Amino acid sequence: MQAARAKVNRRDFLKLMAASGVAMTFAPFVEWGRYLPNPPSDATAEKTRIVLSDGSPANVFVFPKNHAEVVIYPKAKDPALNKEAFRTWQLIRLQDELGGGANDPSAFRLYSMVCLHLWCLWKYYPRGPDQYEPSKMINGNGQCPCHGSLYDVFTGKAYEGPASIQGPPSNVLPRLDLEADSKGDLWILPQVWDARRNGIVGYGRYL
Repeated sequence: MQAARAKVNRRDFLKLMAASGVAMTFAPFVEWGRYLPNPPSDATAEKTRIVLSDGSPANVFVFPKNHAEVVIYPKAKDPALNKEAFRTWQLIRLQDELGGGANDPSAFRLYSMVCLHLWCLWKYYPRGPDQYEPSKMINGNGQCPCHGSLYDVFTGKAYEGPASIQGPPSNVLPRLDLEADSKGDLWILPQVWDARRNGIVGYGRYL
């Protein structure tokens, strides 16, 4: 009886491994991002001031160039909800040569931090000799620590790693639209969660 049970268990295990292999083979071709809990349209129908982790507003006259901060959007009253990946965004002020010196929203990018490959959270690294070889970087970059996907921070498009070989729109990060008020504080404009507009978290955006 134990021998028969062992055979069944081994057989089931092998079947499970085979099924997992098939799933991973086709993973890049499935619109997995559509199953992430993207923000409902009514939750993002109004402008939202960007507040940094220290409680200060993101301001075009204060925010450093060639620098990034994590932004939670849309922000919930429950702190546990604010740890969800789909609410995690990277606010980047570009380098001078990319227009980062302008004191207006054109100097900034706000991208979803959910990598388009397998949904790890990527991080911004400014271009420079202390980080990576410049020849391997385009405009500074967002780098995923899991499988090495690299994103061009000017466009949000993956240019290296597994995310770069995925077809559109799953090779370009979702992006939020910004405006600045008279004080220079940055606001997130109402979004359209569609691949041809602001994009879909975990799925991507058409350029």
